[in-house]
Amino acid sequence: MSKAPEGAPSTVILVIAAGRRLQAQMEDRLVGIGLSVRLFSALGHLSRDADLSYSDLARRAGVTSQSMRATVLLLEEMGAVERNLQGQGHRARLELTDEGRALLARARGLVSELDAEFLAEADEELKGALEEACRLVLGGSFPARPR
Repeated sequence: MSKAPEGAPSTVILVIAAGRRLQAQMEDRLVGIGLSVRLFSALGHLSRDADLSYSDLARRAGVTSQSMRATVLLLEEMGAVERNLQGQGHRARLELTDEGRALLARARGLVSELDAEFLAEADEELKGALEEACRLVLGGSFPARPR
């Protein structure tokens, strides 16, 4: 394994710094529609699987179950999510409302705009390499995007 030249920036540090900058830009855009990255993430997960428990959602978001309960409560207060009880002995399903689906669509549009701006100067080869490197770091925890 080769070492970076003395004084050269660490690839890990560059990725962390880039991630922080992109997250801040994403937060700035999402706040304009009343969301945060955490709220957007929860909406996205629930749109794919309403049967996720608070623990499942928390694990996927990298937060505690208590924090995720607060996140879901906020989404309920916003009218984006509703809890549907399945009957005695069954846990509630957390389903997106029409408002939640509309918010999620707007948020995805904002993320697409940020993607386009971030990758505006990159050719297809660089875009593919960047996505592949991120998936490698994340251990395949994100599904591949259709091409």
